[in-house]
Amino acid sequence: MSEQEKFIDFNRPYMTGKELYYIAEAHFQGKLAGDGPFTKRCHGWLESTLSCQKALLTHSCTAALEMSALLLDIKPGDEIIVPSFTFVSTANAFVLRGAVPVFIDIRPDTLNIDESLLENALTEKTKAVVPVHYAGVGAEMDSIMALAKKHDLLVVEDAAQGLLSKYKDRFLGTIGHLGTISFHETKNIRSGECGALLLNHKKFNLPAEIFREKGTNRSEFYRGEVDKYTWQSMGSSFLPGELVAAFLWAQMEEAESIIAKRKKIWDYYHLILEPLEASGLIRRPIIPDHCLHNGHIYYLLLNDSLQRDRVLETLKSQGVQAVFHYIPLHSSPAGKKIGRVASNMSITDQVSEQLIRLPLWIGMREQDQDRVKKILQCL
Repeated sequence: MSEQEKFIDFNRPYMTGKELYYIAEAHFQGKLAGDGPFTKRCHGWLESTLSCQKALLTHSCTAALEMSALLLDIKPGDEIIVPSFTFVSTANAFVLRGAVPVFIDIRPDTLNIDESLLENALTEKTKAVVPVHYAGVGAEMDSIMALAKKHDLLVVEDAAQGLLSKYKDRFLGTIGHLGTISFHETKNIRSGECGALLLNHKKFNLPAEIFREKGTNRSEFYRGEVDKYTWQSMGSSFLPGELVAAFLWAQMEEAESIIAKRKKIWDYYHLILEPLEASGLIRRPIIPDHCLHNGHIYYLLLNDSLQRDRVLETLKSQGVQAVFHYIPLHSSPAGKKIGRVASNMSITDQVSEQLIRLPLWIGMREQDQDRVKKILQCL
């Protein structure tokens, strides 16, 4: 066994083979700034594949969330309900506009926001709900959208991990008023740093274009709808460069194949680790029958933090890179200072101390996964 084979990385980048060719093509065409031909191809792919009303690439999923805050016209003092078990951008994008993140607990099965706790968290200041689709598994969007309609709230789906996953018969990110996607290097479909904002209502189209183009109506100008463009409102530079879009397009062309390969690895983990769950050593991920996942993360829940830490250290000592995930936002310094807790957070606290993510990348072999299992079953 070679030294490289002895060490199992948590993540390894995957390239389809066309990324550098498309980057060279973009350079040859002389269009390196945003919204060039490759960006337009990516927009078209998102809109046709996901059946969303309009898609716009951004330089990150964080940027897409920040644009969402602008589109929702978030004002200081507005409240946004979010899970605490998520990445900081889910809350921070709205905090930048002066909003107060209101944290509620997650479900014990999917680790998504617990929709049964939403109504009790509402106040007259509540403006929106931001569900996160953890590990590419859909939150309970029917209940969330019904509550939003009842209380005249807006819903922004943080589908950073959820590209090509479905809740019932709809793709994640296309169910709420707005959706956000990540193409970070850790995601299934990647380009280093990039994201997308999905607009699911036409009323957001023009404002989103203006916010994204530094507050100008340059997009209208390029379409020939106005004879000049000028400053229209607040905004920023949310566009990715064309080289990033060129790389991303190569990935999008092979997206279904990439997802299928990741799901095959995910499925093998799920099969070989079943006996460990039956013996009470671990808990495997739970995928509801009405959800289609994308093989983004394979995680385990251990029995307690001591066991989790011991497992991580043992895996590391055996050359296997496994990692934990989020420190809950409600217990972070900024979360305590800026946010508000609106429910018991016992599941969030428990999961954050028990969860580990196993290596999962295209090219990983079954013998690599068998080795991970062998280490785990000896603990």
